[in-house]
Amino acid sequence: MIACVVIGAQWGDEGKGKVVDLYTRRADVVARFQGGNNAGHTLVVDGPDGPVKTVLHLIPSGILHDDTLNLIGSGVSIDVEVLFGELEGLAKGGLEVTPDRLRICPDAHVIMPYHCALDHAREARLEGGRIGTTGRGIGPCYEDRAARRGVRIRDLLDADRLRAVLERVLPERNALLTWHGAEAFELDPLVERFATLGQRIAPFIADVRGELAAAIERGDDVLFEGAQGSLLDVGHGTYPFVTSSYTTSGGVAIGAGVPPSTLTHVVAIAKAYCTRVGAGPFPTELDDAVGQQLRDAGHEYGSTTGRPRRCGWFDAVALRAAHRLNGFTSLAITKLDVLSGLDEVRICVAWEVDGKTIEVSDMDVVEVAKAVPVYVTLPGWTEDITGVRHLDQLPAAARRVLTTIEEQTGVPVGLVSVGPERDQTIEILSPFA
Repeated sequence: MIACVVIGAQWGDEGKGKVVDLYTRRADVVARFQGGNNAGHTLVVDGPDGPVKTVLHLIPSGILHDDTLNLIGSGVSIDVEVLFGELEGLAKGGLEVTPDRLRICPDAHVIMPYHCALDHAREARLEGGRIGTTGRGIGPCYEDRAARRGVRIRDLLDADRLRAVLERVLPERNALLTWHGAEAFELDPLVERFATLGQRIAPFIADVRGELAAAIERGDDVLFEGAQGSLLDVGHGTYPFVTSSYTTSGGVAIGAGVPPSTLTHVVAIAKAYCTRVGAGPFPTELDDAVGQQLRDAGHEYGSTTGRPRRCGWFDAVALRAAHRLNGFTSLAITKLDVLSGLDEVRICVAWEVDGKTIEVSDMDVVEVAKAVPVYVTLPGWTEDITGVRHLDQLPAAARRVLTTIEEQTGVPVGLVSVGPERDQTIEILSPFA
């Protein structure tokens, strides 16, 4: 039995969707365990008229494979209307998702309209101190979860139960919205709207924890699909410039409801360079022509928000910190092809902070903000590598980048992506071999 989690090793947007889609061909079950529709996994798969791009925000990436069971765990925050919009989009493309393919834990929390309103109101009020959220209501939803005032999927299944929850929660949320200068919400329209959504979502509700336990007992291969990146973990990332959930491998046990000993493989997805969306320190950021070249060549604009991503060189210090948190068993290096055409490629191997050399660090924002990167400079290459399918076919300079990453992080490279399409991949080590 293989139980593999795919984790973003940097600040998210590393290309997890493609790698997950590749591995789901070999998995029996794919499960989301954290995050919400602030995540966007872009998949490019073959269609009758050529490659087709699909962006999934809530539904696990295994949905594109007929024989894969897709589960959404209790650790996910669900915007139910976004979920149904995604289902309708898949149906228009010819994929009708039925409850035997997608199952949702009733204990997952619901992103309510007042969560989104509060998210926007706070960011507007913060001005120069903004966190840089997606405005999808994820943070306020997780706040309510921790404060024991959240609305869960199971609450939508009974109008009276939903009303009782909202009668307790809504006055406080409305008072906060009013303080921020935003409009309050009325109780009755919310009850009617979400009780109707509850009737629609009811066929998809299942005992996800039980489903996972049964799959593991049968010896099925299970893939856990992470969202965002390790350095955005609410407990271990560059707080407060983080997301609101546990994005590291430990989050699997929390958000999916399986024992920590379940995992057999932890695959880290990392770009051959580094990107970040939103605010927060970023030691290797390139605010120059090279940074713009990476952005343009890598199409570095958010799949959920469209926001341009900040770009910089690969940071081995940050990845060592992520490895310490997650226990990576292999690296999947994405977008190696984006580096083609650069005269030189740099890899950050240490930070200088207040005169000290730092080789692995926690993510304290004060220290990270002061970090001056120490680089090794490697020769670039000009060859187009998007057609390469074997490691030994890569230019020597590209192979040297990969070996340097392995040497600096202590984690073997198991997969290399040389383009967005499913077959533009070099597999070296696979958890599902």
